[in-house]
Amino acid sequence: QVQLVESGGGLVQAGGSLRLSCAASRRSSASNAMGWFRQAPGKERREFVAAISWISGSTSYAGSVKGRFTISRDDATNALYLQMNSLTPEDTAVYYCAAAAFISSLTSIPPRTNYWGQGTQVTVSS
Repeated sequence: QVQLVESGGGLVQAGGSLRLSCAASRRSSASNAMGWFRQAPGKERREFVAAISWISGSTSYAGSVKGRFTISRDDATNALYLQMNSLTPEDTAVYYCAAAAFISSLTSIPPRTNYWGQGTQVTVSS
């Protein structure tokens, strides 16, 4: 099992920045790719935001966040990060950390994730 624990959410004004963190208890072949999803208020489905491969370092972003958000990882601590800049009220959501065997597993619809975190709230005020 891999436990994922997010942190770093909060309230920020539009145009501001936040950095989310996700601590993974360990790495395994079932968590070779990690990423971020979000679920906005009133939405039924979690939306893919970004993903990164532990092995290659390759990344993938949703079009709505490309150029504003940056995903990164720390190999030494098994930590995942999401730097969010130029935030807008439309970015308000619960953000979830997730892990899967491949990036394609995270970007597929529905995603084929093996592990989820508990989520962290991000609220962007106008």
